[in-house]
Amino acid sequence: MMLRASINQSVRRFSANTTSPVKCNRLEGRIAIVTASTDGIGFSIAKRLAQEGAKVMISSRKESNVKNAVEELRSEGLQVSGVVCHVGKAEDRKNLIEKTEAEFGGLDILVSNAALNPADGQMFNNTEEVWDKIFDVNVKSTFLLMKESLPLLKRNKSFSPSIITISSSVAYLYYKSLGIYSISKTALLSLTKVSAMELALYGIRVNCIAPGIIKTKFSNKLYDTQEAYDYSMSFISMKRFGMSEEVASVAAFLASDDASYITGETIVASGGISSRL
Repeated sequence: MMLRASINQSVRRFSANTTSPVKCNRLEGRIAIVTASTDGIGFSIAKRLAQEGAKVMISSRKESNVKNAVEELRSEGLQVSGVVCHVGKAEDRKNLIEKTEAEFGGLDILVSNAALNPADGQMFNNTEEVWDKIFDVNVKSTFLLMKESLPLLKRNKSFSPSIITISSSVAYLYYKSLGIYSISKTALLSLTKVSAMELALYGIRVNCIAPGIIKTKFSNKLYDTQEAYDYSMSFISMKRFGMSEEVASVAAFLASDDASYITGETIVASGGISSRL
């Protein structure tokens, strides 16, 4: 009861301090891709970008999830479409980019949110297969999707194109059950920096968001028992978990002209979790 009451209190506190719906058109006329965007942080980012005027391509590995997410957002009058995409598959990434161009006419914003963590536990207790799977999706596929999107992003003449990678606060700290996953998220910090340097010549901004412990299905194991809850909460200065909408607002800012002079940076949205390497 104590655990459930604490989490619910966090949700109520966030809701009480948040206005809805969003009444801002910073992204009017822009086209966005958000990967893994049928649930959790990805869904909230897609929704917020669309609320601010963008046309958004939803994607996920399961067709039913894509269909449900698209229907929900369209019911709110938002301009979205959807496609099945496993970012680890080259043909799926190609189809995602081609369908976005065919339906919306180009690409201005790429949000690489897809990630996985197939095995919990300390790094040395995991196998080479787990290591490869995590890095293939979390790091390599992020890079490949960025590279494959460049022809459309470089073609953009109307807006400042924006790439946003999604890292994690565990990129900066040791969390006992997330060894290999945390290393993959640290790699994204460097990928963002290097990409920003190389793409600045083309006017493409590359930034990163490192969310803290956000209340989603993906992070459920970080607070689903009293022991996990207490351990997770010990890192958080604000003493509450975040909500996916609190990450989405950062993404909308980075995608907009309000962030026109920001590139190569990581914004940590973690409620005060330490963010020094």
